[in-house]
Amino acid sequence: QVTGHLDDCTCDVETIDAFNNYKLFPRLNELLESDYFRYYKVNLNKPCPFWNDNSHCGIRDCAVKPCSSNEVPDGIRSGSYKYSEEANNLAEECEEAKRLGAVDGSLSEETQQAVLQWTRHDDSSDSFCEADDISSPEAEYVDLLLNPERYTGYKGPDAWKIWNSIYEENCFKPQNVKRPLASGRGELFTYLVKWFSGVCVEKRAFYKLISGLHASINIHLSARYLLQDTWSEKKWGPNVTEFQQRFDEVLTRGEGPRRLKNLYFLYLMELRALSKALPFFQRPGFQLYTGSDGRDANTKRLLLEVLHLAKSFPLHFDENSLFAGSKKEAAKLKEEFRLHFKNISKIMDCVGCFKCRLWGKLQTQGLGTALKILFSENLIEKIPESGPSYGFQLTRQEIVALFNAFGRL
Repeated sequence: QVTGHLDDCTCDVETIDAFNNYKLFPRLNELLESDYFRYYKVNLNKPCPFWNDNSHCGIRDCAVKPCSSNEVPDGIRSGSYKYSEEANNLAEECEEAKRLGAVDGSLSEETQQAVLQWTRHDDSSDSFCEADDISSPEAEYVDLLLNPERYTGYKGPDAWKIWNSIYEENCFKPQNVKRPLASGRGELFTYLVKWFSGVCVEKRAFYKLISGLHASINIHLSARYLLQDTWSEKKWGPNVTEFQQRFDEVLTRGEGPRRLKNLYFLYLMELRALSKALPFFQRPGFQLYTGSDGRDANTKRLLLEVLHLAKSFPLHFDENSLFAGSKKEAAKLKEEFRLHFKNISKIMDCVGCFKCRLWGKLQTQGLGTALKILFSENLIEKIPESGPSYGFQLTRQEIVALFNAFGRL
């Protein structure tokens, strides 16, 4: 049932499937396993800014295992904050880290200077996300390969409350449209009774991006579900019933297939952002620093391969249709867009399950970075081929979030 043309796009589902499955995803997956992209710095202890909630998921699979300082490549660590004594003495080790990729710790003085200069650049003015203070002692590196996104058992009223506040308070929707939520079982899915008839393309796009993100997360939970939990072993795999409850046309009163189409819409939007960011990444001076020159050069080659592939896609989402009205109205709407999204990124600090919080924060930051790229086209076009790019900049956090979030889609 999810087939054919996508609304507000010139593209269809089949074209995206073929392009993603046979061309892009194998290369992207290889990129995300590299040292540069697997370590993400996150503060999972920020308090929820919207309601008093100390309820944390007590289920074992909700936990996130941070890395000890000696496991994170020197080039990545030197670009953030000097580790506190406590962090240096952290004895906990990320399991299987050596098996998944040993790290070369050497880092040239020249590279250190470049990283420090890079991280000093303050890029908060045009941000779509409430960024973590990654210099905080509470912020820790997490190995994304060792903390995969999957079903943890986190559901019920707490999970329902997160999505409800995202849709009700932060999505553009007509006030008279109420969404009866299936709160009986406290599941993570929602019913939208009426589509946005007469809503402008920008507000429709915003809703579809959030719906696409919601669909994506629900697919991951259904695809990596805890099927067996015994003292001897845990078995994760696809749970078809769980998937159908969220996406089957009959069970969702016609909403399911539309949710999946919104996932394709989100994919197209982030793919477009990657293609637009190519000039920023292909400058000779741009490096993916981990401290291992040979491996870093290989990672950059792979990164550019992925970006050139993204650019080659024939039926891109046309962001020129967004904010194309009068300058005053467009500027007002764009700022509203930014603030709505920033609020959603803050809500992720209210997620009670730490693993869900980790992936929620990463995916919202990735989408926020994609929006920032699309709204910075003029600045990106002016980037000089050599020397620093002061007009437009991406932090390492934004880069890692952007590509990992797209990898989830």
